Amino acid sequence: MLMSISGLSVSYGPITALEDVSIDVDRGEIVSIIGANGAGKSTLLKSVAGILKPRAGAIFFKEREITRERPDRIVKQGICMVPEGRRIFPDLTVKENLELGAHAVKGRVLKRSLRSMVLDTFPRMGERLKQHAGTLSGGEQQMLALGRALMGNPEILLLDEPSMGLSPLITQETFSFIRTINAEKHISIVLVEQNAAMALDYSNRAYVLETGRVVLAGASRDVKGNPAVVEAYLGVEGE
Repeated sequence: MLMSISGLSVSYGPITALEDVSIDVDRGEIVSIIGANGAGKSTLLKSVAGILKPRAGAIFFKEREITRERPDRIVKQGICMVPEGRRIFPDLTVKENLELGAHAVKGRVLKRSLRSMVLDTFPRMGERLKQHAGTLSGGEQQMLALGRALMGNPEILLLDEPSMGLSPLITQETFSFIRTINAEKHISIVLVEQNAAMALDYSNRAYVLETGRVVLAGASRDVKGNPAVVEAYLGVEGE
Protein backbone atom coordinates (compact mmCIF):
# COMPACT_ATOMS: atom_id res chain seq x y z
CA MET A 1 0.00 0.00 0.00
CA LEU A 2 1.47 3.35 -1.05
CA MET A 3 -0.93 5.60 0.84
CA SER A 4 -3.56 4.86 3.44
CA ILE A 5 -6.09 7.31 4.89
CA SER A 6 -7.92 6.11 7.97
CA GLY A 7 -10.87 7.71 9.78
CA LEU A 8 -10.15 11.20 8.46
CA SER A 9 -12.40 13.96 9.78
CA VAL A 10 -12.00 17.63 8.82
CA SER A 11 -14.02 20.67 9.86
CA TYR A 12 -14.22 24.31 8.88
CA GLY A 13 -15.13 25.81 12.23
CA PRO A 14 -18.46 24.25 13.23
CA ILE A 15 -19.04 22.80 9.74
CA THR A 16 -17.96 19.20 9.16
CA ALA A 17 -16.43 18.70 5.69
CA LEU A 18 -15.20 15.10 6.07
CA GLU A 19 -16.33 12.50 8.59
CA ASP A 20 -14.52 9.19 9.17
CA VAL A 21 -13.19 8.88 5.62
CA SER A 22 -10.89 5.92 4.82
CA ILE A 23 -9.19 5.55 1.43
CA ASP A 24 -6.27 3.44 0.16
CA VAL A 25 -4.03 4.00 -2.85
CA ASP A 26 -1.86 1.20 -4.22
CA ARG A 27 1.30 1.69 -6.23
CA GLY A 28 0.69 2.35 -9.89
CA GLU A 29 -3.07 2.87 -9.78
CA ILE A 30 -5.44 5.73 -10.52
CA VAL A 31 -8.05 6.26 -7.82
CA SER A 32 -10.96 8.58 -8.58
CA ILE A 33 -13.01 10.48 -6.02
CA ILE A 34 -16.44 11.50 -7.28
CA GLY A 35 -19.35 13.29 -5.67
CA ALA A 36 -21.49 16.39 -5.83
CA ASN A 37 -20.21 19.90 -5.18
CA GLY A 38 -19.57 20.30 -1.47
CA ALA A 39 -19.14 16.57 -0.87
CA GLY A 40 -15.62 17.07 0.49
CA LYS A 41 -13.52 16.00 -2.49
CA SER A 42 -11.17 18.99 -2.57
CA THR A 43 -10.99 19.00 1.23
CA LEU A 44 -9.67 15.44 1.07
CA LEU A 45 -6.86 16.37 -1.33
CA LYS A 46 -5.93 19.47 0.65
CA SER A 47 -5.70 17.36 3.79
CA VAL A 48 -3.34 14.90 2.12
CA ALA A 49 -1.24 17.81 0.80
CA GLY A 50 -0.96 19.28 4.29
CA ILE A 51 -2.91 22.44 3.49
CA LEU A 52 -5.68 21.50 5.92
CA LYS A 53 -5.16 19.81 9.29
CA PRO A 54 -7.74 17.14 10.23
CA ARG A 55 -9.38 17.00 13.64
CA ALA A 56 -9.25 13.19 13.64
CA GLY A 57 -7.83 10.29 11.66
CA ALA A 58 -4.47 9.55 10.11
CA ILE A 59 -2.73 9.67 6.73
CA PHE A 60 0.13 7.25 6.04
CA PHE A 61 2.46 7.45 3.05
CA LYS A 62 4.83 4.49 2.60
CA GLU A 63 3.97 3.44 6.17
CA ARG A 64 5.02 6.81 7.61
CA GLU A 65 2.39 9.04 9.18
CA ILE A 66 2.21 12.45 7.49
CA THR A 67 -1.09 13.65 8.98
CA ARG A 68 0.32 16.87 10.42
CA GLU A 69 3.37 17.38 8.24
CA ARG A 70 3.93 20.77 6.59
CA PRO A 71 3.06 20.97 2.87
CA ASP A 72 6.70 21.46 1.84
CA ARG A 73 7.75 18.31 3.71
CA ILE A 74 4.95 16.34 2.07
CA VAL A 75 6.15 17.46 -1.36
CA LYS A 76 9.70 16.38 -0.52
CA GLN A 77 8.40 12.94 0.45
CA GLY A 78 6.80 12.44 -2.96
CA ILE A 79 3.24 13.84 -2.99
CA CYS A 80 2.50 16.74 -5.35
CA MET A 81 -0.82 18.44 -6.02
CA VAL A 82 -2.31 20.11 -9.10
CA PRO A 83 -4.88 22.44 -7.53
CA GLU A 84 -8.33 23.27 -8.81
CA GLY A 85 -8.10 26.08 -11.37
CA ARG A 86 -4.47 25.15 -12.16
CA ARG A 87 -2.98 28.10 -10.18
CA ILE A 88 -0.07 28.67 -12.52
CA PHE A 89 1.87 31.94 -12.14
CA PRO A 90 0.63 33.99 -15.12
CA ASP A 91 3.35 36.65 -15.06
CA LEU A 92 6.17 34.09 -15.06
CA THR A 93 7.33 32.20 -18.12
CA VAL A 94 6.63 28.54 -18.73
CA LYS A 95 10.27 27.81 -17.91
CA GLU A 96 10.06 29.71 -14.61
CA ASN A 97 6.83 27.93 -13.62
CA LEU A 98 8.47 24.56 -14.24
CA GLU A 99 11.56 25.55 -12.27
CA LEU A 100 9.38 26.49 -9.30
CA GLY A 101 7.92 22.99 -9.38
CA ALA A 102 11.41 21.58 -8.77
CA HIS A 103 12.27 23.82 -5.82
CA ALA A 104 12.32 20.88 -3.40
CA VAL A 105 14.33 18.60 -5.69
CA LYS A 106 18.03 18.16 -4.92
CA GLY A 107 20.65 17.73 -7.62
CA ARG A 108 21.08 19.30 -11.05
CA VAL A 109 21.17 15.96 -12.83
CA LEU A 110 17.78 14.94 -11.42
CA LYS A 111 16.29 18.34 -12.24
CA ARG A 112 17.51 18.09 -15.84
CA SER A 113 16.11 14.57 -16.08
CA LEU A 114 12.73 15.71 -14.76
CA ARG A 115 12.63 18.64 -17.15
CA SER A 116 13.42 16.36 -20.09
CA MET A 117 10.65 14.00 -18.98
CA VAL A 118 8.14 16.84 -18.72
CA LEU A 119 9.02 18.28 -22.12
CA ASP A 120 8.86 14.83 -23.71
CA THR A 121 5.40 14.35 -22.20
CA PHE A 122 4.19 17.85 -23.12
CA PRO A 123 6.07 18.91 -26.28
CA ARG A 124 4.08 22.14 -26.54
CA MET A 125 5.65 23.32 -23.31
CA GLY A 126 9.06 23.02 -24.92
CA GLU A 127 7.87 25.30 -27.72
CA ARG A 128 6.66 27.91 -25.22
CA LEU A 129 9.39 27.97 -22.57
CA LYS A 130 9.91 31.75 -22.91
CA GLN A 131 6.20 32.57 -23.16
CA HIS A 132 4.37 34.03 -20.18
CA ALA A 133 2.10 31.39 -18.68
CA GLY A 134 -0.90 33.73 -18.60
CA THR A 135 -0.94 33.88 -22.39
CA LEU A 136 -1.37 30.11 -22.79
CA SER A 137 -4.69 28.53 -23.69
CA GLY A 138 -6.67 26.75 -20.98
CA GLY A 139 -5.49 23.36 -22.17
CA GLU A 140 -1.86 24.49 -22.29
CA GLN A 141 -2.16 25.93 -18.79
CA GLN A 142 -3.39 22.54 -17.58
CA MET A 143 -0.39 20.89 -19.25
CA LEU A 144 1.86 23.39 -17.49
CA ALA A 145 0.20 22.71 -14.13
CA LEU A 146 0.70 18.97 -14.62
CA GLY A 147 4.27 19.51 -15.76
CA ARG A 148 5.04 21.75 -12.79
CA ALA A 149 3.82 19.03 -10.42
CA LEU A 150 5.89 16.40 -12.23
CA MET A 151 8.97 18.56 -11.72
CA GLY A 152 8.58 17.77 -8.01
CA ASN A 153 9.45 14.12 -8.73
CA PRO A 154 6.23 12.72 -7.19
CA GLU A 155 5.23 9.17 -6.44
CA ILE A 156 1.62 10.33 -6.06
CA LEU A 157 -0.11 13.11 -7.99
CA LEU A 158 -3.21 14.70 -6.48
CA LEU A 159 -5.34 16.14 -9.29
CA ASP A 160 -8.19 18.49 -8.36
CA GLU A 161 -10.73 18.97 -11.17
CA PRO A 162 -8.30 18.76 -14.13
CA SER A 163 -11.11 19.21 -16.69
CA MET A 164 -12.45 22.45 -15.18
CA GLY A 165 -13.03 25.08 -17.86
CA LEU A 166 -11.80 22.87 -20.71
CA SER A 167 -13.63 21.91 -23.88
CA PRO A 168 -14.61 18.24 -24.36
CA LEU A 169 -11.78 17.78 -26.87
CA ILE A 170 -9.13 19.28 -24.59
CA THR A 171 -10.57 17.35 -21.65
CA GLN A 172 -10.04 14.12 -23.60
CA GLU A 173 -6.46 15.16 -24.38
CA THR A 174 -5.81 16.03 -20.73
CA PHE A 175 -7.05 12.65 -19.55
CA SER A 176 -4.89 10.93 -22.15
CA PHE A 177 -1.90 12.73 -20.63
CA ILE A 178 -3.00 11.58 -17.17
CA ARG A 179 -3.10 7.97 -18.35
CA THR A 180 0.35 8.36 -19.94
CA ILE A 181 1.81 9.81 -16.73
CA ASN A 182 0.39 6.87 -14.79
CA ALA A 183 1.34 4.10 -17.22
CA GLU A 184 4.73 5.29 -18.47
CA LYS A 185 6.06 7.20 -15.47
CA HIS A 186 4.62 4.74 -12.90
CA ILE A 187 3.10 7.56 -10.85
CA SER A 188 0.02 6.82 -8.76
CA ILE A 189 -2.82 9.33 -9.12
CA VAL A 190 -5.68 10.44 -6.91
CA LEU A 191 -8.19 12.11 -9.20
CA VAL A 192 -10.97 14.42 -8.01
CA GLU A 193 -13.21 15.14 -10.95
CA GLN A 194 -16.71 16.54 -11.50
CA ASN A 195 -16.90 14.67 -14.83
CA ALA A 196 -17.74 11.37 -13.15
CA ALA A 197 -18.00 9.35 -16.36
CA MET A 198 -14.52 10.39 -17.48
CA ALA A 199 -13.03 9.82 -14.04
CA LEU A 200 -14.48 6.31 -13.83
CA ASP A 201 -13.35 5.45 -17.36
CA TYR A 202 -9.75 6.41 -16.60
CA SER A 203 -9.35 5.06 -13.05
CA ASN A 204 -8.82 1.62 -11.53
CA ARG A 205 -10.83 2.16 -8.37
CA ALA A 206 -13.29 4.77 -7.17
CA TYR A 207 -14.80 6.23 -4.03
CA VAL A 208 -18.08 8.13 -3.92
CA LEU A 209 -18.34 10.93 -1.35
CA GLU A 210 -21.65 12.31 -0.13
CA THR A 211 -21.76 15.07 2.49
CA GLY A 212 -18.27 14.21 3.67
CA ARG A 213 -18.66 10.44 3.93
CA VAL A 214 -17.66 7.54 1.69
CA VAL A 215 -20.92 5.90 0.62
CA LEU A 216 -19.56 3.58 -2.08
CA ALA A 217 -16.18 2.16 -3.05
CA GLY A 218 -14.91 -0.44 -5.48
CA ALA A 219 -13.52 -1.11 -8.92
CA SER A 220 -14.35 1.83 -11.19
CA ARG A 221 -16.25 -0.35 -13.66
CA ASP A 222 -18.45 -1.64 -10.84
CA VAL A 223 -19.05 1.83 -9.43
CA LYS A 224 -19.93 3.09 -12.91
CA GLY A 225 -22.54 0.35 -13.22
CA ASN A 226 -24.13 1.04 -9.84
CA PRO A 227 -27.74 2.24 -10.42
CA ALA A 228 -27.47 4.96 -7.76
CA VAL A 229 -24.28 6.32 -9.36
CA VAL A 230 -25.85 6.23 -12.82
CA GLU A 231 -28.86 8.18 -11.61
CA ALA A 232 -26.94 10.72 -9.53
CA TYR A 233 -23.82 11.37 -11.60
CA LEU A 234 -24.00 9.75 -15.03
CA GLY A 235 -27.54 10.42 -16.20
CA VAL A 236 -30.18 7.86 -17.11
CA GLU A 237 -28.83 5.33 -19.55
CA GLY A 238 -30.25 5.66 -23.02
CA GLU A 239 -30.78 9.44 -22.82
